[in-house]
Amino acid sequence: MERTMKPIIRMTAALTLALGLTAGAPAQAASVNGEVKKIDEGAGKITLKHGPAKNLGMDEPMTMVYRVKDPVVLKQVKVGDKVTFEAEEAAAGYTVTKIEKAK
Repeated sequence: MERTMKPIIRMTAALTLALGLTAGAPAQAASVNGEVKKIDEGAGKITLKHGPAKNLGMDEPMTMVYRVKDPVVLKQVKVGDKVTFEAEEAAAGYTVTKIEKAK
């Protein structure tokens, strides 16, 4: 009995380790193209008109208000700028984690 249990335990441990390594990997942020429509420095928010953001489950273009992870980025862009940004869905709502003027 002990001889048959060792391979089963080894396989279970290997499978658990493999699943744990893949499940713990964070989702890749995807860059989204957009245009700055409004900036609210006091609230730390930016309104962006953008194309699909599939990593956030947004399949259609839309205009949305986002929080910003670092309010300093709001000083780097102005209304009307074409931008490329990355965002994530956080507990407080959708949050821009990176933004730069489009090239």
